[in-house]
Amino acid sequence: MERTLIGDLKDHIGKDVTINGWVTGVRDHGKVAFLVLTDRSASVQAVASNDYNETALPQAQAVSDFYAVEVTGEVKERPEKMRRDEVNGELEFGIKEIKVLNKSAELPFDMDAELNLDTHLDNLPLTLRTDKTKAIFKVQSEILKAYRAFLTLNGFTEFQAPKLVGDDAEGGANTFSFPYFGDQKAHLATSPQLYKQIMVGVYERVFSTGNVFRAEKHSTSRHLNEYTSMDLEMGFIKDYKDVANLVADLMRAIVEHLKATCEEEFKLLEAELPLAPAEFPMMKLKEAQELIKKETGEDTVGEPDLEPEHERWLCTYANENLGSDFIYITHYPIEKRPMYTFEDPEDPGFTGSFDLLFKGVEIISGGQRRHDYDNLIEGIKAKGLDPEKFSYYLQAFKYGMPPHGGIGMGLERLTAKFLNIANVKEATLFPRDMNRIDTLLHDNNSD
Repeated sequence: MERTLIGDLKDHIGKDVTINGWVTGVRDHGKVAFLVLTDRSASVQAVASNDYNETALPQAQAVSDFYAVEVTGEVKERPEKMRRDEVNGELEFGIKEIKVLNKSAELPFDMDAELNLDTHLDNLPLTLRTDKTKAIFKVQSEILKAYRAFLTLNGFTEFQAPKLVGDDAEGGANTFSFPYFGDQKAHLATSPQLYKQIMVGVYERVFSTGNVFRAEKHSTSRHLNEYTSMDLEMGFIKDYKDVANLVADLMRAIVEHLKATCEEEFKLLEAELPLAPAEFPMMKLKEAQELIKKETGEDTVGEPDLEPEHERWLCTYANENLGSDFIYITHYPIEKRPMYTFEDPEDPGFTGSFDLLFKGVEIISGGQRRHDYDNLIEGIKAKGLDPEKFSYYLQAFKYGMPPHGGIGMGLERLTAKFLNIANVKEATLFPRDMNRIDTLLHDNNSD
């Protein structure tokens, strides 16, 4: 008999079908056994008793959690008073035959137990199967879908940037470096930045997704040594606001997509979709610092960046006073931004750049880039870097590179903030940091 997905059982009421999946719950009451069967589409409660087939009951009593099985049985409607408010809650599956495709070892812990983070991560091949963890990465998958769909609809072309590079895109961030290419030291890419700027000269609007690597010696709840970077770059802009406005549209599109596709996951994880108004609030760094001083008494005016506690304060302020869980902070000083960041001619010493803060943390950094060849050379030299090391990249700027800008954001951090997850490692499929490469490397969990 051809396989039927559990999510399609409602179309087969009164018929015998065969389903494949895992046993994700067992209750044996002697004369009757109840199994929860789960496949990629949904779950259903299955019943084994002599009423369906005399051989099915002992077969059901012989299986346990995470057995992979093929089950044949009858799809029935439950009586009205026994229906549940869940997927397939109006159905019951009467088991007639169970074929074990593969057994499962005894589980090392109760799958519903609250595990500490290290135990959870040490056992990811198993703990990824819990409902809550599956929900996290379903949301993450849908974020990626919405990101790609929105940008494709808006004329962007996806490309894949190399992960092995000859120099660092950020001009000084800690990199993983290694010998291989003769006398030339290679690095794992910290960003696709230089390549996406080159690609603006090809397609005008481009985006990419892919892993990037930061060799920073920290172990915090918000940092990773490897994460998924979601980048876009767009040409023929007037200024940084063109980029910020498009990104606001992108974030609203992601929110709407999650609302349509992940209602059950947000409910399970006790998370709410964010406030994403038609226009995201925006203020310059010095304006934000003056507001903080006025409202809290803390004087940080003139500092080149925001402290984490001030990012959190600004997000709370935006939520309570501006009706938004998102807020743009713009015009960081030149010394705090990379070599390619454009100086705002109307605000000398400050850049046409921004951070987008969301629920207490920066999730996006971006802005306008230097597009003039000579101006970019100046930016490189101002950071104490050698333009000769960027000669490959600089070629693009000799041949009509338009005014352009873009952003980069981390998929895992974005997922964590959407779902109010405190530690980004819980929103990272297989996290890598200085303490962990799949398994825990040592017991030092300090910053």
